[in-house]
Amino acid sequence: MDTIWQPETEAVELTILMPCLNEAETLASCIVKANAFLSRSGIVGEVVIADNGSTDGSQEIARANGARVVDILVQGYGAALQGGIRSARGKYIIMGDSDDSYDFSLLEDFVEKLRQGYELVMGNRFQGGIKPGAMPPLHRYLGNPVLTTIGRVFFRSPCGDFHCGLRGFTRDAALRLDLQGTGMEFASEMVVKATVSKIRITEVPTVLSPDGRSRPPHLRSWRDGWRHLRFLLLFSPRWLFLYPGFSMFMLGLLCSLWLLPQSRVLGSITLDVHTLLYTAVLTVIGFQSVLFWFFAKIYGEYVRIVPPDPWFQKLIKIINIESGLIAGVAMLVSGMVLGLIAVESWTSEGFGALHPSETMRYVIPSATLILLAFHVIYGAFFMSILGIRASDQSSL
Repeated sequence: MDTIWQPETEAVELTILMPCLNEAETLASCIVKANAFLSRSGIVGEVVIADNGSTDGSQEIARANGARVVDILVQGYGAALQGGIRSARGKYIIMGDSDDSYDFSLLEDFVEKLRQGYELVMGNRFQGGIKPGAMPPLHRYLGNPVLTTIGRVFFRSPCGDFHCGLRGFTRDAALRLDLQGTGMEFASEMVVKATVSKIRITEVPTVLSPDGRSRPPHLRSWRDGWRHLRFLLLFSPRWLFLYPGFSMFMLGLLCSLWLLPQSRVLGSITLDVHTLLYTAVLTVIGFQSVLFWFFAKIYGEYVRIVPPDPWFQKLIKIINIESGLIAGVAMLVSGMVLGLIAVESWTSEGFGALHPSETMRYVIPSATLILLAFHVIYGAFFMSILGIRASDQSSL
C-alpha cells in the first residue's frame, strides 16, 4: 500500500503533484522538500507522484520517501497530470516538475493565494528569476515570450508565463475545465480554459533552477512548441479563420470590383483579366475562411472552448437557414445571369473566337457568384445542424 504523509482519515487540504517518467536522480530531493514544506507549515497534505511508466525505480524511491504513487498508463505529460488530478485527495493542488528545477519547500505564496479564493495560481519565472543554465536561450528569448504573447492577445489572459511548470489550483476547478491535452500542450490548455471560463487567476514570482538530471529533458523544443501553437490557434477561431479570412475576402472583392470595368495600369504593369481571376480566387478563399469561423465558433461554444458571445447569438438568429437560402439563391441567379450574358456575347460572334479581356469580365464574376452561392446554401444548412446540437446542450 502506498505511503502518504498524513493519515487518510484527516481532511487533506493540499496535494503536491509531480509527474514522473524515469526521474530517479531528482525525485527523492523533490519529495523531501515537499514533505518539509507540509511539516513546517502544518498543512494537512500529501505528495502524489503520477508515474508514467518509469523503469528506473522511481516508484520505489517515491514510496520510500513518503509519497503516494499513482500509475498512469496513458503516455504524456498532460495524461500524467490529468490522472494525478483525478487521484488527488486535496482541496488544493500544486503541481510541479520532478526534475528539481522548482523548490517545493517554498510554496507559501501559492497556498496563500489559493486560500484567498483564487482558483488558478500561476508561477512566473520571468518575475521570480531564471538561474544561469536553467532555460535554453531559444525558450527564454523566443519560445516562451512568443507563445505567451500569442496567448495573451488571443485570449486576453492575465498570465505572463504560460508555460511555468509550477502552478496551483483547486481540484474542483481543474475538473470543471475538462482538460484533454495529453502532451506538453496541457500547460497552455489549462491557462486558456481557465481564462475562457473566467475563473480567478493570479501569479506569484517563481525561481527556476537548472534541471538536476544528467540526461536530456523530455521536452522537444520544436515539436512541443508547435503543439502549443497549434492548440492556441484551434482555441481561437477568430485569429485562425475570421481575421485572415475577412481580410482576404475584402482585399479580393475590392480588387475585383476595381478590375471589372477595364484593365488597369500601374506604372509599366497592366493588370487585366488574369489578375481578376486571382482576385476572385482570393475572394472565395476569404469567404470560406469566414464560413469556417462560423462553424468553429458555434461548435466551440457548444463544447465550451470559446466563451459565449451574446452578439454572436443574435447574429446566428439573423443568419439562419432561411436567410442563407434566400441569399444563396440570389447569388446563384445573379451568377447565372452573368453567364447568360457571356453566352449571348459568344452567340453574337457566331460561336467563333472571343475577346477574353471582354468576355472574362462576365465569366469570372459569374463563376465566383455561383461558387459563393453554394457555399452560402450548404453553409446555412450546416450551421443549422450545429445549432441543433448547441440548443440541445443549452437545454440540459
